Amino acid sequence: MAFVDIDGINLEYEWWRPREAAAESSPVVLLHEALGSVSIWRDFPQRLADALRRPVMAYSRQGYGRSGREGRPRGLDYLHREAWHWLPRVLEALEIERPVLVGHSDGASIALLHAASGMAPQPEAAVLIAPHVEVEPEAIAGIEAADRLWHTTDWPQRLARHQPDPQRVFAEWRDTWLSAAFRAWNIEAEIPKIACPVLAVQGDRDEYATLSQIEKIALGAPRGKMVVLPQCGHSPHRERPDALIAEIARFLDELDELVEKRA
Repeated sequence: MAFVDIDGINLEYEWWRPREAAAESSPVVLLHEALGSVSIWRDFPQRLADALRRPVMAYSRQGYGRSGREGRPRGLDYLHREAWHWLPRVLEALEIERPVLVGHSDGASIALLHAASGMAPQPEAAVLIAPHVEVEPEAIAGIEAADRLWHTTDWPQRLARHQPDPQRVFAEWRDTWLSAAFRAWNIEAEIPKIACPVLAVQGDRDEYATLSQIEKIALGAPRGKMVVLPQCGHSPHRERPDALIAEIARFLDELDELVEKRA
């Protein structure tokens, strides 16, 4: 575990290297979910690094995991701020150029916004796992159900393994998404601006969204495609990691083959 100073705030990050040596290739950068951190990825980063034969880096966003927290209140534009302010600074500080962005849920929306922004460093490709491009009724119902579980199960204790302040992290997520003002949040207009190849992946049993989310990305992104994982909910990297890794590997292999043909 290491830390990088961004705007006076220490953000935790970690690298995983493939066990089998590979040719020089762009690293994968993992962007975590709304309640996530470096540790919540568990063994997925190493498995991904080995399968892709690429280095993988994950960091905890400000306010999550062991990372510090900025003093300003969380706004309804928090995903845009992560995509346009924090992510490019992390990549620059760690000297990461042309990353493959792999984001889950909130992290997927952050990856989408950054890829569409044109800001440096631009990604080689983006993999969006259970992304959100708008607030659907299913998201509201899913978060309301999550709130009930939060108060009736050991979820707070389990999240405390990854978050020093699990109550705050959960409340910020719940209160933002359930607020009346956030119902209008929509980033569909950004989709056509994504210049890099993009793969949108979603489980067919996602508790927080319909397949309309990835359909809009596949149809709207100039180089977009989608994959639906059967018998899978909102967290494919935990529920069906082998299938997800295979789809990511296939997607990147196809890009490598296209580059070789052009060369």
